[in-house]
This record gives sequence, C-alpha cells and structure tokens, in this order.
Amino acid sequence: MGKNLIYKVLFISWMMFVTFFSLFSFSDLDTSRFDIPHMDKAVHFTFYFVMVLLAFLASIKKELQVNGMLKLLWYIVLFAIVYGIIIEVIQHVATDNRHGDPLDVLANSIGAIVGMLVIRFLFFRKPSLK
Repeated sequence: MGKNLIYKVLFISWMMFVTFFSLFSFSDLDTSRFDIPHMDKAVHFTFYFVMVLLAFLASIKKELQVNGMLKLLWYIVLFAIVYGIIIEVIQHVATDNRHGDPLDVLANSIGAIVGMLVIRFLFFRKPSLK
C-alpha cells in the first residue's frame, strides 16, 4: 500500500470516528475521574485539527504546484468548518440527548485553522539561505 492510500484510509476512518462520537451520547458513562474544565472543547479542537492534517496528507499529489496545494488546503479547511457546523446542527435537530453548541463550532474551526497553520509551517516554509 502506498502512503497516499494509507492516509486516505486513515482520513475516512477518522471521519467515521468523529461523526460517531459527535452524534451518539455517552451521558451514561462515569466521567467523574476526568473532570477537566472545558475538556470537550479540547476534544473538538483535536478532532478537527487531525481531520485537516489527514485530509491534506490524503489529498496531496506530487504534480500539484505550491499554489494548487495551498488552494487545496483552503478547501480542506472550509470543508472541515462546514462539516463541524453541519454536525452541530444535526446534534441540535436530530438527537434527543445532544445539543448544538456555537462554542463547539468555534473549537472545531480553531482546530481546523491551527491544523492549516501547522501544515503551512511544515510544507510551505521557505528554506533559509544559510
């Protein structure tokens, strides 16, 4: 298996994981040992940070020029943000024990944007002249 295929499988698996954990309730689980303030926002951030990284790694092609890869990266971030909004709307409309939260959308969006910044730093920085 090539790296690109592995990243595609990882991305699809990650999307299924994020979707499942976003739409199903785990309110009957005892989480009192893990009472960390705003932990759910950190989880949302991580979900969408990893989503952008895996989507980019699954989508890049050697023949793409830098401008094409940057455009692709922006589309991936836009997809992640819109996906996060859709998931929150579905939580609010279609589930009985979950509710949509604008702060979750914010955490999702920040995770996607930070993922983009990390990719830009790792893949698009100019080498120094030293």
